[in-house]
Amino acid sequence: MASVRRRQERDGRSRWRPVAGLRSALSGRSVAGQVFVLQLVLVLLLVAASVVALVLQVRRDTTREARGLSLAVAETFAHAPGVVEALDSPDPTAVLQPRAEAAREQAGVDFVVVMNTDGVRYTHPKPDRIGKQFVGTIEPALAGEPVVEEIQGTIGELVQAVVPVEDDGVVVGLVSAGITTERVGGAADNQLPLVLGAAAVALALATGGAALLSRRLLRQTHGLGPHEMTRMYEHHDAVLHAVREGVVIVDGDGTLVLANDEAHRLLGLPEDGEGRHVLDIGLAPDTADLLSSGRVATDEVHLVGDRLLAVNQRPTDRSGGPPGSVATVRDSTELRALSGRVETAHERLNMLYEAGVGIGTSLDVVRTAEELTELAVPRFADFVTVDLFEPVPSGGHPDTAGALRRTAMAGIRGDAPLYPVNETIRFIGSSPQGRSLTTGRPVLEPRLGDAPGWRAQDLERSGQVVDYGIHSLITVPLRAGALVLGVVSFWRSEKPEPFDAEEQELAEELVARAAVSIDNARRYTREHSMAVTLQRSLLPRSLPEQTALEIAYRYLPAQAGVGGDWFDVLPLSGARVALVVGDVVGHGLHAAATMGRLRTAVHNFSALDLPPDELLALLDELVARIDQDEAQEEHSSPVTGATCLYAVYDPVSRHCTVARAGHPPPALVRPDGSVEFPDVPAGPPLGLGGLPFETAELELPEGSRLVLYTDGLVEDRAHDIDEGLELLREALSRAGDSPEDTCRVVLESRRPGRAGDDIALIVARTRALPADRIAEWPVPSDPAAVAEVRAAVTRKLTEWGLEELAFTTELILSELVTNALRYGGAPIQVRMLHDRHLICEVYDSSNTSPHLRYATMTDEGGRGLFLVSQLAERWGTRYLPAGKVIWTEQPLPRS
Repeated sequence: MASVRRRQERDGRSRWRPVAGLRSALSGRSVAGQVFVLQLVLVLLLVAASVVALVLQVRRDTTREARGLSLAVAETFAHAPGVVEALDSPDPTAVLQPRAEAAREQAGVDFVVVMNTDGVRYTHPKPDRIGKQFVGTIEPALAGEPVVEEIQGTIGELVQAVVPVEDDGVVVGLVSAGITTERVGGAADNQLPLVLGAAAVALALATGGAALLSRRLLRQTHGLGPHEMTRMYEHHDAVLHAVREGVVIVDGDGTLVLANDEAHRLLGLPEDGEGRHVLDIGLAPDTADLLSSGRVATDEVHLVGDRLLAVNQRPTDRSGGPPGSVATVRDSTELRALSGRVETAHERLNMLYEAGVGIGTSLDVVRTAEELTELAVPRFADFVTVDLFEPVPSGGHPDTAGALRRTAMAGIRGDAPLYPVNETIRFIGSSPQGRSLTTGRPVLEPRLGDAPGWRAQDLERSGQVVDYGIHSLITVPLRAGALVLGVVSFWRSEKPEPFDAEEQELAEELVARAAVSIDNARRYTREHSMAVTLQRSLLPRSLPEQTALEIAYRYLPAQAGVGGDWFDVLPLSGARVALVVGDVVGHGLHAAATMGRLRTAVHNFSALDLPPDELLALLDELVARIDQDEAQEEHSSPVTGATCLYAVYDPVSRHCTVARAGHPPPALVRPDGSVEFPDVPAGPPLGLGGLPFETAELELPEGSRLVLYTDGLVEDRAHDIDEGLELLREALSRAGDSPEDTCRVVLESRRPGRAGDDIALIVARTRALPADRIAEWPVPSDPAAVAEVRAAVTRKLTEWGLEELAFTTELILSELVTNALRYGGAPIQVRMLHDRHLICEVYDSSNTSPHLRYATMTDEGGRGLFLVSQLAERWGTRYLPAGKVIWTEQPLPRS
């Protein structure tokens, strides 16, 4: 064995150079050399046999081809036109000799001979042979049957065919065609170099393959001869069977290659285990995983049956060996007690790890408490209860003097006589829970039946708990810093042993990890509630009174948090109404606060009666300033974007002016039920600046429904905006006429189960102010026209039944028309609307705005607008592209 090992080491150092390895193989002393010589001899024999067989086959095929060719040429010539007539002519040779020679050269045969029935030749390639007797068999041909034969002819060995020439069934002559053996053999000889070349290539390839195979075998056998290999195998077999440690060899694919007798005994391997995967031979899962993984292991303890086995494993390919691993197994049953402790410690560490990753997956206080109970049952306790102070689940600060509420409970059975979930509990000071809450330390009650302080909490229920079989308890306070949020109780019933001090430490560790998550959820709940409260306070709580639109709306917050979607309805002068919907990108307090600022700004800008495009331009500047201000603060995040759509509807003209800044387009449902998305120019989102906004004028028939919404309705992770708009179209097409029904159908058909963004939806059905409630008069540029206007107004108010307002209305219009005649420009027009208020409007072409001021005692004028402001409930100025309108509103008298 020593000599063999030295030889292997020497061979390993030399790396088996190709030349040396091949020389050793050719020597024939090693197994590889003997295999190479044997393969080479076999290849030579096979190649020689193949060459001989190919040559014989070629010659046989060539002869068969010559027989067929000679027969075909003879028959063709015998049946050629004019042959019979030539045989009957006075000189057949003169006619047939040229034709025979031409046929011979064209067909590539050595001769074409025509003869009479006595065998005398009429034609021959050699003219001196004409007139002589034909050499060959002609009797079958005279009988009408062709004959093919190989003979020694006058021109040498040849293959010839003889066929009859018949005239009306009578043989009148014979035709013979033939090829010499020399030509047949020449064709075969021409193919011989190709055959020999192919044989040489095959011999070279086979020799190379044999050399490669022998070289591989030489490397695997390390150059050993048959006797050396036999001796090595005997030593190997003796060592494997004599050693008192199990030896297991596994290849790179996890297949069991070898296992000695001791390994079979210790691991309980089946007799047919070799050749099968280690995962399929009935091993314990951890042992099978170790053997199949091939990883390094040192004295790793595995429980197999009633034995503790120490396993050492190393890979076999570190020094150029084959892939796989070899493992030794020894019996270490005396380490069982230690293994039990290790397993217990491993289980506890695993539980603590799972607590770290499995508790606190959501920012919900109740769900976090439930995750703690689900983790601990039944791995640690049979029943677990979590009791929190009542303000904690809603995000409040714990009141240690108040009551607790059972927030979560889990157990191996559902009929335990413990306080149920949502039960309000006040623990007395002597109970384990009360002591934990007071001292902030865990309490262990190993035997509940002998704990008077616990039984005093509720004598009847305590007796039921003991009778049920619950016999041991650990209580741990839920502490987050200096705050005590509640108490967790671990109850044991199935395992007869009571809880011990080590289990108390584990319970304390579990609760400490859960307390952090519960406190985080509490803080999030508090902040979320504050954000929701702020957002709801910023949204409109009720819609203003107006008659131009019948409105229904919905606002649905996102599940992820408070967002920045908002909407509003703003009455304007002249019975008009403004609808606005917007969206601030993001969630949380920042988005809600920004939304409130934008909504307040829209309220202020709408009071100026600005067109939609000008109002959006002012909002754009505001958002840009907000971004700049917040970008200067180190710990604040700037607004990442906001969108808005602003629409103004006039019930007199039934026109709606719309402009949008990066917002989805509105939807319009016409009275006939058709749905369309009007082409409203899409301006940039608010805050970008630099680009103007454009408006679109829509004429809405009475009874049309204008639908405004935020992108949360038409866009989410599962649908893009185009698909969302199509779904919205389908929902609107089947909704009823009322705005309330439209809101319900749209949300039921579109809103996802857990919305990722807020949804704001407004549906406004248009109304038109009747023509009999509108009065208009042109005013000539003459001060005397004021009296005519007063008279016309009085008549119209009488017609409307508003005689009580005649005096004040005359005064208001007199002042406004007088100012328009004095300071304005033609044309001048007066309009009066009978709506929820009496609205008076005076139009002129001037853009000069009147200002209210206090007149002094010496001023002759300046009191007109002051008088108007005192008589009217509201008044103001609305600018138009070609002038202005001064308007007033007066409340209608109560009927």
